[in-house]
Formats: sequence, structure tokens, C-alpha cells
Amino acid sequence: MINVTRLFFGKESLSDGLRYGRARVDFRNRKPVVVWTTTRRCNLQCRHCYTGSEDMAYQGELSTREGFELLADLAAFQVPALLMSGGEPLTRPDFFELLGEAGRLGLRVTLSTNGTLIDDATAERLKKGGLTYAGISLDGRPEVHDAFRGVAGAYQASIRGIRACRRAGLKVGLRLTLTKHTESELDWLFDVIDQEGIERVCFYHLVYSGRGRQLQSQDLEPARIRQALEGILRRTGERVARGRGLEVLTVDQSADGPFLALKLMESDPQRAAQLLALLAGNGGGAAGSGVGIANIDPRGGVHPDQFWQADLGNVRQKPFSSLWTDPDSALLAQLRDRLPLLKGRCATCRFRAECGGSFRARALAAFGDPWAEDPACYLTDGERGLVAARGGAA
Repeated sequence: MINVTRLFFGKESLSDGLRYGRARVDFRNRKPVVVWTTTRRCNLQCRHCYTGSEDMAYQGELSTREGFELLADLAAFQVPALLMSGGEPLTRPDFFELLGEAGRLGLRVTLSTNGTLIDDATAERLKKGGLTYAGISLDGRPEVHDAFRGVAGAYQASIRGIRACRRAGLKVGLRLTLTKHTESELDWLFDVIDQEGIERVCFYHLVYSGRGRQLQSQDLEPARIRQALEGILRRTGERVARGRGLEVLTVDQSADGPFLALKLMESDPQRAAQLLALLAGNGGGAAGSGVGIANIDPRGGVHPDQFWQADLGNVRQKPFSSLWTDPDSALLAQLRDRLPLLKGRCATCRFRAECGGSFRARALAAFGDPWAEDPACYLTDGERGLVAARGGAA
């Protein structure tokens, strides 16, 4: 994740410690934020779903007892945060049992949800269960959102969920995946943020995984990615100028960090150098998959992230903590020292230390090689080669 509010506008937020507060610690040795895909089942038909979920029961998912064992291991391993995801996690009958156990164990739990199943009673249960944050997807105006999510009425149901969370005093944020279908909705989304009192928004770059592979042709061209980011900066800056707090993040594209630095160089080279130093200290994209992020799928399989389902073992045979620290895992060793393995433009980029090669799952999907260049990098050859851009941050 790239925290635009923190890096570009200098406004700190509570979650900065997960990304920029541990520069003195070798990022390769940090504990990961764990995304637990608690179930594959979902009540929507999202066009970009990385799990290809349907509204049906899937066999072989971890039982309640196995979920409790997993949570105990994660707590003992001291992971910094647990994201309960899906599918739609609220379709899981024992969800609140799992949430309660996670809270009892002291885990910091967040929720990734479409929001359609959250009413006032559910929001109160989430709050009382110790949930720290709910991220709810909203892709645009009702007709855009419903088309993208594949179910009529999904927009209104999500809005009701957002409002229920707000009434319960639960921190809630919005999520949008940038595609040709949603790019034009950015201004509209910021208006909703103002109207609904939203505290956080995450803009995801498209990853070609699950049904998302079918949307690869709908990914934004470099010029349109830049245009979208310019719009995000403009609207975020307006809120900062008005003194209104909002945590704005971009996700799944580490090139966003160097892009922000290049923009800052036009007005404040010193802050640009500080930004690059923060990114390099954090490891950039090299601190992502297999390092600072991990995925556990509904059947207990462990993976570098939720988009790249490379097999690292299964918690039914061996605890997550043991799998994640396995000294004999060739893939984990490669992910934790990936810069020498990068190919193409990523291998020669001047921002390798700050970006870390960005997102390996996209390279694998596009080229069949996880170490190939990220096909969605939008930086120009000139920008990637600007020695002066590194300044004193090298």
C-alpha cells in the first residue's frame, strides 16, 4: 500500500506504523499482515473477483475448530494484523465465533466486505466483537456499481451497510478497483466520501487473477493511470486544505511511490528525497508478497498473497508460523531477496529499491514468469532513468 496522505501531503495516520514506522528493522524479517480468505462463498458476482466466487457452498473449507487453531497460531506468532476476507466473509455461519476468538486472543482484526449483509444489528456485533475497521467496496454510481458487482441493488445494500457501520461507531473505508469502467467515477466517489463521513479510501490497481484475468483488457493505459492518480491527488489535496482528515491509499502498484516523489520534486525536492527514503527503508514492493503480506485460503493453503496462489503448504499439516519461517522454502527465499531476480524494465529501473519490482502476480499472469517486469508499470523510460531524481535519497 502507498499512503498518499502520508507520503505526498505529510499527514500521518494510525496505520503508518505498518509501512513506514519500522525502517530500522530489516523488512525481510518482519511479521506479515495475514489475509485470511475465510470462505469462497459470496452473494455477489464481481467481475474482478480473484477467487472466482459464486453464491454456493464450497466443500473442504476450514472448520470452526481449525479456524480457532489457526487464530491461536497467528496470535502466538504476533502478526501485526489479520484481514478477514472472502468471498464474502459474512456468509460464513460461524463468522462471529471466529471474530470473537480473534478478539479474545488479542489479534487486530479488519474486515474486507461488500457491505450488503450489514444492517444495524450486524454492525453492532462487529463493533462489540472488536473489529477495528471495515473496508467496503463501492465502484461508482448505482448503475456502475451494480454492473461491476453483477447483482441489481448491490449499491443500495452497500450504502446501507456503510451507514450502519457509521451509526455503530465502527471505522469504515471505501475500496475501488481502477479500470476503464470505474476511472470516471473518482470524483463521484470523493463526493460520497464527503457526504457519508468516510475516513479512509483505498484505490486498487487491477490484478489479473481469478475473474480479474478476463478484465486484463480493461486495465488502464499508462496515460489514464496517471490521469486517475492526478485526480486522486487533486481531491485529496482539497480535503487536506479544508482540514478534513482522510486516509487515501493506493494498492497493488508500488510505482505509485516513485510517481508521488517525481511530482513532489517539482515543488519540494527535500520532501521528495524523504519520501524515497521512507519507501526504500520499508522495502517498497519487495516488502509485499511473501514478506509483509500473506494469504491463507479457505482450505488452509498458504500463499505469498491472495492473488498469487503459489503453494507454500497448508495449515492443516503444519502451523502457519512454521510454514512462513521455513528455511527450506525456495520461493520464500526468492521473494525475500527478489531484486537480483527482476527482469526487463524492473531490473534496470532507478527506483528498484523504492518500488521493489511492484507486483509479481501481474508479471506471472502476463508473461508466465514471476520475475518479469510488471506489465502495468506506467513510469516512462525517462522517469525510470532519472539519476537526478534520486538526489540525496540514494
